[in-house]
Amino acid sequence: MTEIQKQDIHSLLKTFFNEKGLVRQHLDSYNEFIDHGLQEIVDEVGEIPIEVPESPYKVKLGQIWVIDPQSRITGPYVTEVDGTKHEIYPTEARLRNLAYAAPIALEMTPVIDGRDQDTELVYIGNIPVMLKSKLCFLSQLSKEELIAAGEDPDDTGGYFVVNGSERVIVAMEDLAPNRVIVDIDEKGTSPVYQAKIFSTTVGFRARIELKLKTDDAIYITMPGVPTEIPFVVIMRALTLEKDKDIAEAVSLDKNIQHELAASFEKAIGVDTPSDAILFIGNRVAHGQVEEYRLQKAETALDKNFLPHLGRSDKNRKDKAIFLGEMAYRIIQLKLGRRQQDDKDHFKNKRLRLAGPLLADLFRVSFRNLTRDIKYQLERIGVKGPIITVSAAVRPGIITERFQHALATGNWGRGRVGITQLLDRTNYISTLSHLRRLQSPLSRSQPNFEARDLHPTHWGRLCPNETPEGSNCGLVKNLA
Repeated sequence: MTEIQKQDIHSLLKTFFNEKGLVRQHLDSYNEFIDHGLQEIVDEVGEIPIEVPESPYKVKLGQIWVIDPQSRITGPYVTEVDGTKHEIYPTEARLRNLAYAAPIALEMTPVIDGRDQDTELVYIGNIPVMLKSKLCFLSQLSKEELIAAGEDPDDTGGYFVVNGSERVIVAMEDLAPNRVIVDIDEKGTSPVYQAKIFSTTVGFRARIELKLKTDDAIYITMPGVPTEIPFVVIMRALTLEKDKDIAEAVSLDKNIQHELAASFEKAIGVDTPSDAILFIGNRVAHGQVEEYRLQKAETALDKNFLPHLGRSDKNRKDKAIFLGEMAYRIIQLKLGRRQQDDKDHFKNKRLRLAGPLLADLFRVSFRNLTRDIKYQLERIGVKGPIITVSAAVRPGIITERFQHALATGNWGRGRVGITQLLDRTNYISTLSHLRRLQSPLSRSQPNFEARDLHPTHWGRLCPNETPEGSNCGLVKNLA
């Protein structure tokens, strides 16, 4: 390599580090959450129906703003003991053990008898601010201004300050949602061929599994149904009535259709979609009234089964076609025409960065807030012509949820250790900590394949940097 080429590469890398930095993945993810994630979660709820005896009305939710309506502050701030509010830099938050958080407000419009009342901008809580993100004051300052403000000009940001301590959200490695993965379970005496998919839609995740068992029939497990349901029964329930249609939804190949014979035998006596739905209902709500059993079965099919294809009864045909494709892959695997999917291939992984993790938190706390607003407004009732929504809003619900989760790393639903105390041993250990990934697999089991270096990590993950001992290969670092 000539001297000129070396200089070119050197200046290229220098430019890359100056412009992009090493924690871009967290910053981009957080900025995306602020720009679109917050608003999408508000739009999912849309409106709050208030059922008061005299005249029921509803509160329409509008745009979300990063602003405090009283003091017009649009960034991280602190409320002093005397009630005054002023903006702060991270250093002050660190020294005074404060939270570095910005206020968010939401437009709320009461709609009475179809007529919109005055829109109110209501403060709903504080959201933690990631250093150097678009909400952080440091992102607009030059090197000289940073030094003048008492900040470290070389600090990369990408972490939060909660109660004065620096907390990092460590990226989580997860199996890719909405992808079919086929493998062979060889634990028993004879192999069981299975296909599974983590079907994910906003705020809901369902694990659907198809198993081709030793009796050559295919069974399906899904959330909300305690037993395995034969494949053909579910296909019938999803509007495919004729045997020919079901076989062709799987494949047009005669050899593959032949493999479905045992599955059809399991569904003898279930001939129409209504029979099939009753069959499922008998397993979901055993011993209840028939109407209730049918209703439970339909809910299980529409809401819990492959929710990423839609959650209404209009999507049943699509679900049947998708299920046929899954069955086709299992049979191909059995006939040796297809290989098992590699769970450790990087295409089957997704990284959950700060944005989606904070969105999960905000979704839960915002739903709690809307429930609380509904309860408060129904308790107040209608007093006079003008309804003030802000009287019924408790901003602490959102603020405390965020603070608690970031301070303890406890994300609810059994997920712990999502945030960690930023490693400040030296500059390099800090950078390394901000680029770390952790796998959700259990540390105590010998998941040998998961710990191995996979060829698809090339250029994405560092081949050397991983801890020794029980975390080896499960905790990785970005390249």
